[in-house]
Amino acid sequence: MLYYFLYDLKDTLFAFNIFGYITFRAAGAAITALLISFIAGPKVIKYLNKKQIGEEIRNEGPDTHRKKSGTPTMGGIVIILSTIIPTMIWAKLFNELVLIILLVVVWMAIIGFIDDYLKIIKKVPSGLIAKYKLIGQVSIGLIVVYFMNSSIIYNEVRTSTSLPFIANGIIDFGILYPFLMVFIITATSNAVNLTDGLDGLAAGLVAISTLIFGGIAYVSGRVDFSSYLNIQYIDGSGELFIFCLSMVGACIGFLWFNAHPAKVFMGDTGSLSLGAALGTLSIMLKKEILLSIIGGVFVIETVSVLIQVGYYKYSKRKYGKGKKVFKMAPIHHHFELLGWHENHVVVRFWIVGVMLALISLTTFKIQ
Repeated sequence: MLYYFLYDLKDTLFAFNIFGYITFRAAGAAITALLISFIAGPKVIKYLNKKQIGEEIRNEGPDTHRKKSGTPTMGGIVIILSTIIPTMIWAKLFNELVLIILLVVVWMAIIGFIDDYLKIIKKVPSGLIAKYKLIGQVSIGLIVVYFMNSSIIYNEVRTSTSLPFIANGIIDFGILYPFLMVFIITATSNAVNLTDGLDGLAAGLVAISTLIFGGIAYVSGRVDFSSYLNIQYIDGSGELFIFCLSMVGACIGFLWFNAHPAKVFMGDTGSLSLGAALGTLSIMLKKEILLSIIGGVFVIETVSVLIQVGYYKYSKRKYGKGKKVFKMAPIHHHFELLGWHENHVVVRFWIVGVMLALISLTTFKIQ
């Protein structure tokens, strides 16, 4: 928004020329997101406490989590506001990539809000029925599919994606690509939701992953950098750098209140929308496969649940009694039950997330 108002004034005052630089606007977006988080956070927490909108801890969860009962949830509202507002202020709003990613965030935030509302306010244990949640995720996935199929930006790379660690590696999924897009958005949304089980875990990992996607967005939007790094050039993707820095700032700002011991949880309002945003970023930047490395911790968390549920059902059917592979799933609870302090689990998972992020960066020059 500021770009349209102030950049045109550069001929009157040269200083306004700075608004033409994406890096300046991205930094402004990150700082704005932090400030909004710091200002809105206490107000939202106070309101949630006043309305007694608190988390209800499941009986099957770790005993150490019992004391968290009543902690305000639905704090993802802070993240959403701190992401959307700075993006609207600092990015080019008429950029179609920005409009789509904002739509994804808002859409899934509404789905998550309904889920939280039913669980916390209406006391419906299961929240939003899984079928309806899936319909919401698939629906926004189909909107992204329509955008990718109709946008001239992707004329030459419409159904293809890059393969990490392979020089000039490109794979074309053809008619299967729309199904892949819907799967990625749905799976990533659910993966972040599963990971959001410890204070600060999901917010920190999302910040790490989004920062990497921000860097990819920046270089993908420049002909010189994308050519040097041998990655696909995507016209206008530099504006996604501003969105990514807004989301990083929002997550870091939220961590101020969500770090152990958490004063607020993001709830499905935050986790579903953040996950969908990550999945959509990977699609827009043609890094769908690299997402599995950048967001590797989310993959591990999801796989641990699939293994646990799958083996339990298999052993119960074969032996008459269900057996577990992990003490509890998702796997972060397994390490808690092994005796790791919650802070240790979170920080060590962050470290793994940083390592995977660095590994993902090594793929650029050899693609």
